[in-house]
Amino acid sequence: LQIQFANMEDKQEFSKYPTKAGRRSLSRSVSQSSTDSYSSAASYTDSSDDETSPRDKTQVNTHGSSDFCVKNIKQAEFGRREIEIAEQDMSALISLRKRAQGEKPLAGANIVGCTHITAQTAVLIETLVALGAQCRWTACNIYSTQNEVAAALAETGVPVFAWKGESEDDFWWCIDRCVNMDGWQANMVLDDGGDLTHWVYKKYPSVFKKVRGIVEESVTGVHRLYQLSKAGKLCVPAMNVNDSVTKQKFDNLYCCRESILDGLKRTTDIMFGGKQVVVCGYGEVGKGCCTALKALGAIVCVTEIDPICALQACMDGFKVVKLSEVIRQMDVVITCTGNKNVVTREQLDRMKNGCIVCNMGHYNTEIDVASLRSPELTWERVRSQVDHIIWPDGKRVVLLAEVIFKMHLPTLMSEMENEDVYCGILNPVLNLRGTCALVSQGRLLNLSCSTVPTFVLSITATTQVGSVVASPPVAVLLPVVIQPFSALQALALIELFNAPVGRYKQDVYLLPKKMGEPLFFRIHCCSFWGDGIPDCVDVSSLSSDEYVASLHLPIFDAHLTELSDEQAKYMGLNKNGPFKPNYYR
Repeated sequence: LQIQFANMEDKQEFSKYPTKAGRRSLSRSVSQSSTDSYSSAASYTDSSDDETSPRDKTQVNTHGSSDFCVKNIKQAEFGRREIEIAEQDMSALISLRKRAQGEKPLAGANIVGCTHITAQTAVLIETLVALGAQCRWTACNIYSTQNEVAAALAETGVPVFAWKGESEDDFWWCIDRCVNMDGWQANMVLDDGGDLTHWVYKKYPSVFKKVRGIVEESVTGVHRLYQLSKAGKLCVPAMNVNDSVTKQKFDNLYCCRESILDGLKRTTDIMFGGKQVVVCGYGEVGKGCCTALKALGAIVCVTEIDPICALQACMDGFKVVKLSEVIRQMDVVITCTGNKNVVTREQLDRMKNGCIVCNMGHYNTEIDVASLRSPELTWERVRSQVDHIIWPDGKRVVLLAEVIFKMHLPTLMSEMENEDVYCGILNPVLNLRGTCALVSQGRLLNLSCSTVPTFVLSITATTQVGSVVASPPVAVLLPVVIQPFSALQALALIELFNAPVGRYKQDVYLLPKKMGEPLFFRIHCCSFWGDGIPDCVDVSSLSSDEYVASLHLPIFDAHLTELSDEQAKYMGLNKNGPFKPNYYR
């Protein structure tokens, strides 16, 4: 057996362990550190509580810059390999980067971002930089950051402030460091959940005097933007990417359909066949979860407040119930409503042993995790991101991705003058046989405890980039999907940043069906078809959603059928599109 070492330091370290047992110990430690981002569900060990906080470390990248705060800058090389793997499944976004970097449609854009920091979002961030933007970035969730990816971004010169397992205080400190930088003024905001937007509104309202627009990608964040708009407090334009067609259909539905299974398997090793599962909410996320679980043999029922969604669930073969009436029989409880107190303490007390409760919404507020920190309940750390919560009668709740949320939440809520606005720090509840298990402490399960499909994120990111390029003050709805999702983010940013003054008011918008800048279509035509655009394709006629979708069809070797003139006239359509009306969602 020949072992190849990445560098001499690894070889010297390995030589210190002459015995097989010693080398196995070293191998485990290397494995745990080098795959840190994925250890939440697989590792039985955890970082030492006495480990130095990244905030207390002095780190410098190879360019001499210290304007970042990550777990370990030495993980940059490993993170770069992760990013390169993601790029292989994000070809449309990479093509956009290569073709458009000469045009620099984001030159002059100073983008402050608060999203999940993963290999996929790193591809988006580096695309924004290639298109001319300067970026500062932080995480929207304290558990979803891939430490090695954050290090790789910091190594390239992107100021990143994030690491996996932040405390609540760390979370807000990182956001503050991104925004509050001498000599740098943000003029675009890319947010996921609204925490960055609200922090700036409360702490640095003067920043919005120069901000051209906000791009928001989550249900929760969009809801908060509409609250600001209704109260007359939204002083810049905003784009709602979440409600775009591609985001709803691809990211919310297809992405969650795969990642819910991945997250549950990694955290609990559950076998789904025959399990009683209740999914709270039958929106696009709920539909994806139900479809996946049913396919593996689970017996799925749904809770809903909306009669239309409830009827859809019935027509899809799911029984619609009230949670309080079935909670005792359920093996798994999944929340995906975007609301608060969906699973209450009273319902947690009534769960059967082995019930798994997890959250697929953005915040931890869907599950009443705070009520579990009561004197009569005992908490035991079992392994990385797994805690047992023990009832007096011996029943156990297993809490994954346990969070330190005892710090400033009440204070923060009062500062934000809205008890319905919560920071994106907590997420899921899971349960093992003989126990009631809380996964990721009610935090977002698929990003806290596993990963999500790269292809879908590409769609969303492309949309977000488009919105940045065209904006005045307003909120806009953008199309999103993973590879397609990245595409949506890109389009939204480009649209907002480059929009002429007056196009968008101080309100929340959906990404326009037709982009206003010819540059946008020229760039994207070239990025997808190169110099030879097919005669049958008039890119300028496509809607933004249709355009993003078209960018990703070649990956599947998909070929569109072209309408004849007679067919187009009969349907009342332009034969080259758009094919969906403005009201289609």
